[in-house]
Amino acid sequence: MKTADVIFDKACKVMEIILVFIFGLLVIDVLGQVFSRYILNTSFAFTEELARFSLIWMSILGAAYLNAKRLHLSMDFLYQKFSPKTQKKALIVIEIFIFAFALIVMVIGGFNLVYTTLHLGQLSGTLRIPLGYIYAILPVSGLLIMWFSVYHMFKINANQITE
Repeated sequence: MKTADVIFDKACKVMEIILVFIFGLLVIDVLGQVFSRYILNTSFAFTEELARFSLIWMSILGAAYLNAKRLHLSMDFLYQKFSPKTQKKALIVIEIFIFAFALIVMVIGGFNLVYTTLHLGQLSGTLRIPLGYIYAILPVSGLLIMWFSVYHMFKINANQITE
């Protein structure tokens, strides 16, 4: 197995562990909030915000993970009509578009968002966490998606990915 494949597999495994941890944290947080509201007749202010931030991280990092595994949604009606040679070209073009989107929107836009919120010192309402730390998942996931797209392009060229 090549070094790139080993790194890819390790990155996916680390992302799986992080996503499971975030999901577990989200479940415990929401169950704690339900318990406190209906059993203790009180509400903890931080649980709603923690659930929101956990969901943001899980969604955006989950999108990068799905991109790595090539499990993202796609409409392949037209793609199935192409010849195998045209399908390969279409897959490369799709990966280029994914790379460009991740670069422009997630990495550049994400870094601008993180920088702006950290520079302005914006804090979350109840947890008092700098919002730049919450938004940091955007450029991180964008960089991961860019790396996965390059990895996929090499795999497509080597005929190891065919659809």
